[in-house]
Amino acid sequence: MSTTAPAAGERPTIVLVGHGMVGQRFLEALAERGLTATHRVVVLCEEPRPAYDRVQLTSYFSGRSPEELSLTDLAFIGEHGIELHLGDPAETVDRDSRTVTARSGLVVGYDVLVLATGSYPFVPPVPGKDAEGCFVYRTIEDLLAIEEYAKGRAGSGAVVGGGLLGLEAAGALKGLGVDTHIVEFAPRLMPVQVDDGGGAALLRTIEDMGLSVHTGVGTQEILTDAAGAVTGMKLSDGSELATDMVIFSAGVRPRDQLARDCGLTVGERGGIAVDEQCRTVSDPHVFAIGECALAADGRVYGLVAPGYEQAETAAATIAAAEASFTGADLSTKLKLLGVDVASFGDAHGTAEDCLDVVYSDSRSGLYKKLVIGRDGTLLGGILVGDAEAYGTLRAFTGSVPPVSPEQLVLPAGAGAPAQLGPSALPDDAVVCSCHNVTKGTIRGAVTDHRCTTVPEVKKCTKAGTGCGSCVKVLGQLVTAELEAGGIEVDKGLCGCFAQTREELYEIVLALRLTSYQDLLDRYGREEARGGDGCEVCKPTVGSIIASLAPAIGADGYVLDGEQAALQDTNDHFLANLQKNGSYSVVPRIPGGEIAPEKLIVIGEIARDFGLYTKITGGQRIDMFGARVEQLPSIWARLVDAGFESGHAYGKSLRTVKSCVGQTWCRYGVQDSVRMAIDLELRYRGLRSPHKLKSAVSGCARECAEAQSKDFGVIATSNGWNLYVGGNGGATPRHADLLAQDLSDAELIRLIDRFLMFYIRTADRLERTSTWLERIPGGLDHVRDVVVHDSLGICDELEALMAAHVSHYRDEWAETINDPEKLARFVSFVNAPDTPDPVVAFVPERDQMKPDLPLLSIGLRRPAGEDVLEGSAQR
Repeated sequence: MSTTAPAAGERPTIVLVGHGMVGQRFLEALAERGLTATHRVVVLCEEPRPAYDRVQLTSYFSGRSPEELSLTDLAFIGEHGIELHLGDPAETVDRDSRTVTARSGLVVGYDVLVLATGSYPFVPPVPGKDAEGCFVYRTIEDLLAIEEYAKGRAGSGAVVGGGLLGLEAAGALKGLGVDTHIVEFAPRLMPVQVDDGGGAALLRTIEDMGLSVHTGVGTQEILTDAAGAVTGMKLSDGSELATDMVIFSAGVRPRDQLARDCGLTVGERGGIAVDEQCRTVSDPHVFAIGECALAADGRVYGLVAPGYEQAETAAATIAAAEASFTGADLSTKLKLLGVDVASFGDAHGTAEDCLDVVYSDSRSGLYKKLVIGRDGTLLGGILVGDAEAYGTLRAFTGSVPPVSPEQLVLPAGAGAPAQLGPSALPDDAVVCSCHNVTKGTIRGAVTDHRCTTVPEVKKCTKAGTGCGSCVKVLGQLVTAELEAGGIEVDKGLCGCFAQTREELYEIVLALRLTSYQDLLDRYGREEARGGDGCEVCKPTVGSIIASLAPAIGADGYVLDGEQAALQDTNDHFLANLQKNGSYSVVPRIPGGEIAPEKLIVIGEIARDFGLYTKITGGQRIDMFGARVEQLPSIWARLVDAGFESGHAYGKSLRTVKSCVGQTWCRYGVQDSVRMAIDLELRYRGLRSPHKLKSAVSGCARECAEAQSKDFGVIATSNGWNLYVGGNGGATPRHADLLAQDLSDAELIRLIDRFLMFYIRTADRLERTSTWLERIPGGLDHVRDVVVHDSLGICDELEALMAAHVSHYRDEWAETINDPEKLARFVSFVNAPDTPDPVVAFVPERDQMKPDLPLLSIGLRRPAGEDVLEGSAQR
């Protein structure tokens, strides 16, 4: 056993037990106060890797590596001489001798001990909880184990717990291809954060994703086979659920055993009791921060923002500065299974004599509730499905907003005036709750510290460096402050062009420019002229030239000449690149209507090339797994059978979905299939700032879900209603009614105008939903331009669309007949006949799926190299 207690005259020692997010923030706070220069700092870490972003843990399953999740800059550790021991947790504390003994036998003496041991997952004491196939969801190692088990042994899985982590775990299982169940004892999902209305909206959206939710029931037993592996669950209502694996995510408990063992006071329900300086009530030499600490207000805080504040309080106290932690904002904003969920302030309305203002649209999964005091004070709220206003609303909590509560919850296009922006916030409003940064501090960073960009303000104030939910508001405040100070804000497309996308569109159209290089050399920033451009402006200008090709006399084919060099990977090969390096093949099936002969052709091609086939939500058939050199052969057969490119790879029209309409359905009032086919064939190949989706429903029952599309059409007994600006993606938005009871000709004329006006004025990669909310005047302005021709440009918009329609050519039909174009479809230019060896597959459900190796776990330390000291890092 070795001892590293400081000898007389040595620097005092701070020992930190635990190196999670809060522990790392404590180290940074020590460094900011100069304590790493005056003290020896030793960290005992149980996990085999330094601190990482546990809030974003689930992003591992969407491709984010452990290295990318890391919060630890090893150069910082080395620069400040911090001794970081990985995989060597503290096992005992001797408060009399002031030493800590680690698992390895290392004994470290301390002057100050800081416990940041966090929490552990609560696993209900049910029979079978330790069976093979049972997991918790807490660390990267847990995720690696879940991924490995699901990959080879699980077709179905169940998550016990429908709270924050439970829903994240369910999303991870779903992403692994596992049929997923969620079991929640409370009567609704996320019972702590949302009320019954919010829970209902969340439930509908999650069930629409294909997950099975069981609320109001508990887990009684985990069922196993003779080998001890999970086969199912018995629930408290007597039912049984077949499942191959179980993830427990039923809450957490403070990790306070180390404190208990050394005699520190803990709370009745757990947590190391501390005072307002985060010093333990039992020992002035010991502090506790984060999820293991029972704060002076009697609460254990399970969010990262209060933990950061406790870390800063402890560091300040150690530095003999005045600081206190008296409580924290429990507001939170998350994206769970792609659904925005947020709560702030007194979300459940516990204050006496308060009122609720509620907007609910269960069909779209939207729920917004504000809790208002009798005097108009905003006390709190809940947002499900659309948390765009979270940053502003949370900052207004505790004050009377300058507009009525109704204006704060109504969505754009639902009769609400312009939404309240962050510029209306008072200076003392907290914008970043993670680091307690006010609007006034952000303004000061711009005016006093000369910060001119969001990254500079982040570095100066720490705002936006925590959970990240305030970054959008931060950007708006920085821009507003710069403009208020008379400083010109660079709104250029990129470092190559000072113009916006809209301005570049107008230049290309007015001057009939057909060359990117010509545009760059004539209108690019001086330092960019003569160069090659960048990854932002090249595809953007390529899209502009393609969308205007007939009008400006350009060749609209994306792989001709200079245009080919402007395209990204997908457009370069006219196919969507998949995660294992293969490509998808997506022929167009207008309106979802397809003859049996064409179905047979698709089946034969998929069989002959060994492709995975799937019917999409847009009513067409995807074929996955094609190697790049196979694409021309596949498309030659498809084109010969009458198919054309579905443009799944391009920023262009994807699909026009339809129901069967009056032809078959007894409720239909118009021929929705015919209209959907007409629209898809009219707008196919139309290049735009972002992808476009559409749908046509034959009656108000809306089976085609037209109101979640960029432009959607719903039949009425008098014609068609046109909706625009919808989005069913990551930020769902209900489309707005632009015009109603239109004839066929009127409908097509308005869609022509709407699409060309959007293409003309939208920003790069801006969906119609975002564009409609950003453009000055919003829907009313768009209606004035498109319907009433207020700008006098509708003839031009219609002419541009007519030129596109008359000049349309199928990209794949042209490609397969041109040997020069076919030459690009190889994995290796210097070995064109060699297939990519990385592209491999394994069988699954009578088809195949990519054979992907597990991601590297990274940052493991070999034995004997788990101590990072300053001298070793310099």
